[in-house]
Amino acid sequence: MKTKKNIIIISIVAIALAVVAYSFMGKEDTNVIAAQTIAVQKGSVTTMVTATGTIEPITQVEVGTQVSGVVERIYVDYNSEVKEGQLIAELDKTNLKAETTQAQAAYDNAVSQRNYMKTIFDRQNTLYFKQVISKSDYDDAVFNYETAKSTAIQRLSDLQKSRTNLEYANIYSPIDGVVLSRDIDEGQTVAASLSTPTLFTIAKDLKEMQVEADVDEADIGEVKEGQRVTFTVDAYIGETFEGVVTQVRLAPTVTSNVVTYTVVIKADNPDLKLKPGLTATISIYTLELNDVLTTEAKGINFYPELAVLEAYNTQYNFTDTKSNTSERQNTNKEKATKVWVESPDGSIHPQSVTIGASDGVNVQILSGLKEGDNVVYALKANAGVKSSGGTGDSPFMPSRPGKK
Repeated sequence: MKTKKNIIIISIVAIALAVVAYSFMGKEDTNVIAAQTIAVQKGSVTTMVTATGTIEPITQVEVGTQVSGVVERIYVDYNSEVKEGQLIAELDKTNLKAETTQAQAAYDNAVSQRNYMKTIFDRQNTLYFKQVISKSDYDDAVFNYETAKSTAIQRLSDLQKSRTNLEYANIYSPIDGVVLSRDIDEGQTVAASLSTPTLFTIAKDLKEMQVEADVDEADIGEVKEGQRVTFTVDAYIGETFEGVVTQVRLAPTVTSNVVTYTVVIKADNPDLKLKPGLTATISIYTLELNDVLTTEAKGINFYPELAVLEAYNTQYNFTDTKSNTSERQNTNKEKATKVWVESPDGSIHPQSVTIGASDGVNVQILSGLKEGDNVVYALKANAGVKSSGGTGDSPFMPSRPGKK
């Protein structure tokens, strides 16, 4: 009898536990719609054009020779600092000196011949006007004298040319700078025929460099002189250098049907870290707005679906749902001028705004919003929150936005 009574009690307890468990298990997990927002705040709007380029000296001179000969002496090497007018190399002068001596002798002979012919001319001229000699003899004297004068002038020109060529055997630096390359060795023969051979390449001042950037035709319209530039080089990982656009060249460069334009960027190089020929990865800042009112672009592009908006309003017992929904429909017709803003009580409504520049992440707000406003960028369902089904507040129920 006692055993039967225990069985009945155990059965009642089991049934009660089952009912309680079923009552909790029967509750469905509900999706709670939450407004995700971003704050309107002071920030920056920056747009840039990216490109690659090569670092070069601002002034670079190729030093050559205008005469042929054998290199006799070289006075500078790679990286040597030179001054304007400094002797940096000499060619062998043996043949050039001989040519100069020969030209001097020819000129002296021509001067003597001219003086002799002048003496004859003066005598014949006197005799002719005294009618002692014939007109033919007088004409011969004039011709011989004029020919002698022309010959003397020609020989003087030859002498000057020989002297100049002798001076060309001395190679001088045309600028103050640094020797970047030396393309000759002592004992080497250089031939100045149709083109002047390059002996040295000298850069003027490596403390100021320029970057020649290749900018795509799609971006060149945004690039202007005076814009700020930052760039990096592989030689110094993690270090950023700065410059400014000094020239946008009009001549295009076409490579495999790709059109680019050369943009020249000036960059200070006080530590001489930037070396000629380095490849630079460049950012040209075409727009920089600092300390302006901004919001993220995803807030500008948000337009709630009608069904989701109605569910959100119903979920939090917002009563003005018809007006809210109507404004949403009107907003779709004016997508470029309205954003959705969260009120302190958690409701959301469209707000007319005037937007300015955008860099794809941040958008400048010119009017319609103030700092601290919350712009809605999504109405998103958060799964896994249980609804108790009661009318009173419960720790398992979501609280209204803005309610503590």
